[in-house]
Amino acid sequence: MKRSQNKNFSLANFSGKNSRGALEISFGWLFAIIAGIVIIFLAIYLSSKLIGTQQTAVSAETGQQIGVLLDPMETSFESAQTTSITIPTDTRIDNICIPTGDFGQQVIQLDQKNFGKWVATDTRVGFENKYIFSESQVEGQKFYIFSEPFNFPFKIADLMYITSADVNYCFVGAPNDISTEISQLNQSNLKINDCSDSDVKVCFGQQRCNINVDFSSDSVEKNGTVMYFSGVSDSKALMYAAIFSNSTVYECQVKRLMLRLRELSSLYANKELITEGKGCDSNLGEELNTLGKDAGNLNQSSDLSVIQAEAESIDQTNNARVCMLW
Repeated sequence: MKRSQNKNFSLANFSGKNSRGALEISFGWLFAIIAGIVIIFLAIYLSSKLIGTQQTAVSAETGQQIGVLLDPMETSFESAQTTSITIPTDTRIDNICIPTGDFGQQVIQLDQKNFGKWVATDTRVGFENKYIFSESQVEGQKFYIFSEPFNFPFKIADLMYITSADVNYCFVGAPNDISTEISQLNQSNLKINDCSDSDVKVCFGQQRCNINVDFSSDSVEKNGTVMYFSGVSDSKALMYAAIFSNSTVYECQVKRLMLRLRELSSLYANKELITEGKGCDSNLGEELNTLGKDAGNLNQSSDLSVIQAEAESIDQTNNARVCMLW
């Protein structure tokens, strides 16, 4: 009996030690797990903050790079030209047009993909002297920037058209001058007649396509909306603008261009006064002031035809002058 009691006591002691040991190990692991979770959470949080900051910096830098690329596109050459920009990650370019102020403002905002998700940033790069025509949002890694001078009647600005290399535009039945110009650009996402099913078709004439150009009314119909274009000396700058833009961007940028026309008209009217004192005939000042006033009051592209008539009349008078203003 005594031996049996000793054996039972020994087993009890052993069992107690195991229980205390198991309890101590559980608390240790619990502490380690909690600490590990906190450390991992902090690491993820700080990493996401750092990535977000870097992404914002990259977006801002890319926006500035686009602005720098646009500068060489502004030239005195009376012909179209093109360039491209390639960005390492999928990018969305938001084209934001602000029509208020003396010249309005062109704003570019960029969102970029990070770990398969779009990262929205508050980064905005603004320009007062740029006029970019595109869809409100253009997505991809490679983008083409195509420019065309806009005269009305004197040069107003170089218009920029941004398209994604992922989207092909196919021009069907275009007049010879437009077909020649598109071919000379050698821009791979612009095609003439040889269309595929996935192309955005731009048709001239009776065919009904994604985008329809009508020279009888100087208009472009796209997504059920009609945008009107004009230009002096057969300028096609606003026609291209309507083709590559949505109506919201287009109407806003046309308003900005007319604000710039208003300011330039005032400058040329003042120049007229200076040339008058040098023996040159003076007969454009009043017409220029009227042109500037009407341009500044333009509300929509359908009113362009009235201003075009004034601009063409002024251009003819200027070309007949001994002392030309432009």
